[in-house]
Amino acid sequence: MKISKGTRLFILGALLVVIDQIIKVLVKTNMSLGETIDVIGDWFKLHYVLNEGMAFGMAFGGFWGKALLSIFRIVLFGALCWWIKGLSRRTDTPTGVLVGLTMITAGAMGNIIDCFFYGLIWPEITMPGAPFPFMFGRVVDMFYFPLFDYRLPWMDYPQTFFGAVFNFADSCVTCGAIYLLLFQYKFFSKEQ
Repeated sequence: MKISKGTRLFILGALLVVIDQIIKVLVKTNMSLGETIDVIGDWFKLHYVLNEGMAFGMAFGGFWGKALLSIFRIVLFGALCWWIKGLSRRTDTPTGVLVGLTMITAGAMGNIIDCFFYGLIWPEITMPGAPFPFMFGRVVDMFYFPLFDYRLPWMDYPQTFFGAVFNFADSCVTCGAIYLLLFQYKFFSKEQ
């Protein structure tokens, strides 16, 4: 039995979301907030933090910012699913384009699950000041790569190169986007 392209993409996306959620639940249930575990020396650590905003710890303006971000995530997720479905029906769409877009979509879904449902499961994850936990959960982040510290002459204290803490879903979005920009730009330029 031959599996359709759409089914394979759905399986890939679902697998990425499941991996993301397993990692997050393991971190949430086995680590204390702020706890750090050295994985590979000083340059790769698991560091449990809660993120109120966007990828890599970027914030987006309190209650209304979080509400708009949650709505934007749902709209973006729906648009990506619609786009992937349309592209998968075409014969001239490279598989790499579909895989890259699926990675981005799966990453978005992983963080949507955190925002929408983690506050219901674990009320302490709800964003401070939120009137209800649904749609206002914070995202579980854990991957930390403090590769090295640097200090420029005008800085009062050292900065960590790539000091962001992120999760598997963020990685899916970032890797999918970079892959599309580096290797599939010809397809998108042709689409223009």
